[in-house]
Amino acid sequence: MTSPRTARRAATAARAPGPPPRRSVASRLVGRAGGTVAQVLLVLVALFWLVPTFGLFVESLRSTEDNNAGGWWKVFSHPSQITTSAYGSLLDKPDFVDSFWNTVLITVPATVLVVAIASLAAYAFAWLEFPGRDWLFLIVVALLVVPVQVALLPVAKLYGNIDVGGFKMYGSITGVVLFHVAFGLPFAIFLLRNFFAAIPRDLLEAARMDGGSEWTIFRRVIFPLGGPAIASLGIFQFLWVWNDLLVALVFANTGAQPMTKWLQSQMRQFTGNIDILAPGAFLSLLVPLVVFFAFQRYFVQGVLAGSVK
Repeated sequence: MTSPRTARRAATAARAPGPPPRRSVASRLVGRAGGTVAQVLLVLVALFWLVPTFGLFVESLRSTEDNNAGGWWKVFSHPSQITTSAYGSLLDKPDFVDSFWNTVLITVPATVLVVAIASLAAYAFAWLEFPGRDWLFLIVVALLVVPVQVALLPVAKLYGNIDVGGFKMYGSITGVVLFHVAFGLPFAIFLLRNFFAAIPRDLLEAARMDGGSEWTIFRRVIFPLGGPAIASLGIFQFLWVWNDLLVALVFANTGAQPMTKWLQSQMRQFTGNIDILAPGAFLSLLVPLVVFFAFQRYFVQGVLAGSVK
């Protein structure tokens, strides 16, 4: 029979920490690379990804003759090649300026409408009780798998039949905006509904006890707390619509074409129109970059919030 003293010694020995487990060579290498080496590696990867953008910018600052004579890196040995004449010539083209404003007129309403409608619908799916709510949400989720290409021909035929007082939907900016809104809503509702559903119910119940209506609760509770997710959605939607080419090719005529379609129309059969494409592409890239960096803080907050909910 084991004595109490022997049992206590055995229990103490069992609780005593043993020697640390031996780490493999791979784990030791990963541990050593977790500090400064990893940061340097990430910086190098970021610089590598920025090389095409930087090359595009440098090419937009060189003349056609210089671009045809050698690569953009030649500018480091010949700084005199830098000129802004290509931007001046591009901005003097009325059709490019019109395409820029068409892009703004398409992107801004498509983004605002998607964010506004999806926010209200997501609140309803998350916190309001009504018949068929779950089935309707399943239909919204099912629409996520519908590709844009499937609806191009049916919607084009539908737009062709709409003619109100001489206004034709097909080929207009309104038609392009409505198409982007329709195909942006399923993902937007799905994203915001999951975020809104994670908000504590006690906050909503307290607002209802204070006499707040559903609109007041949405405006003063849901909207401020869901700001990061809404801002992230707005950035995504803005980038998708701004960079779209497929929908513009199908539904936008010459008078309503955005910059992506205008730049595509400048492609030559055997050579690239680099004196127009380079500055035009960089200007088209500049606006999304400004929007992203302006709302980067909200974007990061929305991503982090979505990762822990």
